[in-house]
Amino acid sequence: MRGRTLALFVAAVLSMAAKDPVTHEALYLMKRVGDPVVSPDGKWVVFSVTEPAYDPKDQVSDVWIVPANGSAAPRRLTATKSGESGLAWSPDSQRLAFSAKREGDEVNQIYILDVALGGEALRVTSISTGAHSPRFSPDGSTLLFTSSVYPGAADDEANKKIAAERKARKYNARLYDGFPIRYWDQWVGELRPRLFVQAATPGAKARDLLTGTRLASLAGFGGRPRTDGGGQEESLDAAWAPDGKSIVFVATVDRDAGAYRFPLYRLYEVPVTGGEPRQISADMASYSSPTFSPDGKQLYAERTPRTEKVYNLARLARWSWPAQGDPEILTAGFDRSVEAFAVAPGRIWLTAEDAGHVRLYSLEAGKVQPAEPAPAGAYSGLSISTKAAEPVLVASWGSSVHPAEIFRIESGSRRALTYFTTAEAEKLDWLPPLHFTFTSKKGRTIHNMLVRPPAFDPNKKYPLVHIIHGGPNNMWRDQITLRWNYHLLASPGYVILLTNYTGSTGFGEQFAQWIEGDPFVTPGEELDQALEEAVRRFPFADASRACAGGASYGGSLANWLLATTDRYRCLINHAGIFNLESMWGTTDIVYWMEARLDGPVWEQGEVWRKQNPARYAANFKTPILVTHGENDFRVPLGQALELWSVLQRRRVPGRLIVFPDENHWILKPENSRFFYQQVHRWLAEHLRP
Repeated sequence: MRGRTLALFVAAVLSMAAKDPVTHEALYLMKRVGDPVVSPDGKWVVFSVTEPAYDPKDQVSDVWIVPANGSAAPRRLTATKSGESGLAWSPDSQRLAFSAKREGDEVNQIYILDVALGGEALRVTSISTGAHSPRFSPDGSTLLFTSSVYPGAADDEANKKIAAERKARKYNARLYDGFPIRYWDQWVGELRPRLFVQAATPGAKARDLLTGTRLASLAGFGGRPRTDGGGQEESLDAAWAPDGKSIVFVATVDRDAGAYRFPLYRLYEVPVTGGEPRQISADMASYSSPTFSPDGKQLYAERTPRTEKVYNLARLARWSWPAQGDPEILTAGFDRSVEAFAVAPGRIWLTAEDAGHVRLYSLEAGKVQPAEPAPAGAYSGLSISTKAAEPVLVASWGSSVHPAEIFRIESGSRRALTYFTTAEAEKLDWLPPLHFTFTSKKGRTIHNMLVRPPAFDPNKKYPLVHIIHGGPNNMWRDQITLRWNYHLLASPGYVILLTNYTGSTGFGEQFAQWIEGDPFVTPGEELDQALEEAVRRFPFADASRACAGGASYGGSLANWLLATTDRYRCLINHAGIFNLESMWGTTDIVYWMEARLDGPVWEQGEVWRKQNPARYAANFKTPILVTHGENDFRVPLGQALELWSVLQRRRVPGRLIVFPDENHWILKPENSRFFYQQVHRWLAEHLRP
């Protein structure tokens, strides 16, 4: 026994000694497991797996399947490079629909794969404007999908004709009569989303349910925009009614009013036979993710009220079906925003941010309770069976040292169904973050995470790098991110401090709203206090060698630190706001800024005057690395150029890096690798002993 124990100890020591460093290649090339979709009968789970590559033509993304009971290893269902999206099961759990662009396709089309019989997936749509987000009807005979078409086009032939005319015209110009004109990294085009139905067989003709309706003809009609900056497809969040005779969807009619108010996204119902949609929701709130209960008697949706505040919690709403009037708010007493939900008989599962985690909760008898006692990591992609005798719940889960995998949730515990990244993750020399809080000068509880470097020795002194999250209504999570990966930043030997300052989500509605009218002063004070607290608590953190930086709102706060403190040896700003006033006139979120900063820019209110980094240029001393994407429309390139001009005029040391083919984020793999190299070079130059 002693010999076996000694052998295990030696093996453990050798294993620790053999850990690999966290490199860009190790992180970027690790397989990425997508969110799961469980079959209605609860027997199977499908999901995507992306095998990344630095050369885009070598990247592979396919659909995989695994038994929901974990009785067999996952197996690949498709073998194409283009990838599939919008996975949807047929009601009998025999077929799988998805959107893909395969050989011979000019745009994405809907394909159906017979999972029971096997073989190749068959293309069932042939619409020139492309098809995505498929949904089978309750009897499995008909497909619902979304496509973006030209306003006024009566059918697909009309869309083809308009597209040909646009391609043939001699001039090149964009014409607008109102908002919006740009979104994240693209100019807003003419296309508008529509709902289509067709028989779930190849060659069937698709029918547009909204063309010719008064609703779709309104200038402000549109769907929910994507929030990840990836493409212009707008989501209508469509769902079949239980009897298969109508469709419930989400749309706005005031997207063209975005310069002076926030659009409302309401629920509508349209008959499958056609006709004018019926408005379901009429209150001052936006809705998303309409979902029916398994018995078809209730309609659920996420509801976000529109108040005088920019940020409001998303809560779960319910109607008896057919829906009319105001809904019942099921999570009114739950001070967290619902991220996702899944409905089972007598119980609703939901996920929500909470103090650095995305936790799983259970809603029963009107009360929300944590479904797991000890929080860790982050959940996403809840999916539940709708026809199984006992509901089968699956989700994606991961943490900052555990890449996301698929899990089955049972009795408050999770059981892994996939292990695509487990072996690679265990080889890496990374440690879970340390969580701590402190009470700010305003009496608020401020949550932080501290990430330690590889080969960590608590008796050594390490430079400290304070990374500031964007948003600001966002949260540092115990989760892997490629854009600002904690462990990759720490890899040369730095301690990484991550502060969830005032305005962060996951700490209640009021905490997130406190940043409105106070964009920089209080968060800046809390960042300073967080640095002091980290050094006090952790003797291995060296306050004399500290740097701070971030992206987007985090970059904006880095600019505020440039204006208000010299306690950091260097700063890093990616895509941050430098001049609030010039930013207002060029961004795609003018009203968002106005609502945040207590009035329009021309009134020159106190916030515009006193919390604008550009007005404090005389204080600039700290060397700063400035990076920006040339195609960024959210925080336009001019913000970086203005800052750079001031730095040069004031003779403040700095470095400017512009990425001509990037937007608000650095997404291309080689650009990402270069970005991390430059950040590490900058830190090494300024954090030497």
